[in-house]
Amino acid sequence: MSTDRITAWGRELREVHGKLRTALALARAGLDGGDPDGAATDLLLFCHGFCAALSGHHRAEDGSLFPELLRARPDLAPVVAKLTQDHNMIEHLIGGLRKALADSTDPEVAHRHLDGIEAVMETHFTYEEKQLVAVLDDMDADFDRTEVFGPIH
Repeated sequence: MSTDRITAWGRELREVHGKLRTALALARAGLDGGDPDGAATDLLLFCHGFCAALSGHHRAEDGSLFPELLRARPDLAPVVAKLTQDHNMIEHLIGGLRKALADSTDPEVAHRHLDGIEAVMETHFTYEEKQLVAVLDDMDADFDRTEVFGPIH
């Protein structure tokens, strides 16, 4: 089990968000440079890989990080409620992307869905960092990285 003091978790949160932004950029690049004969495979590989990473991150926050934050700081309940609502909205958008990919191998369709996911994701990340980085840096607790941030840490 890999644990670090929570004082590093504000930075960790930003690093995870950076990796997810990179994963989104790689998904877009993969769509743009895909082999026309393998377009369906590329769409599935790049988009589903990114979506799985983003969903895994949010499930970890919902299941581990947010309950710990609320135990330590019950006053953060409105912030956590908004972040959880964002996670649900992003999951809905990911579901729309997956359905679109099942119906079409057109990279432009995937790009339009990724645009929507990116818009909500960026607003969510900005708000989350603004609200939680200082809180995380002030907490004195240890967590497992994968448990609180998902597999992309």
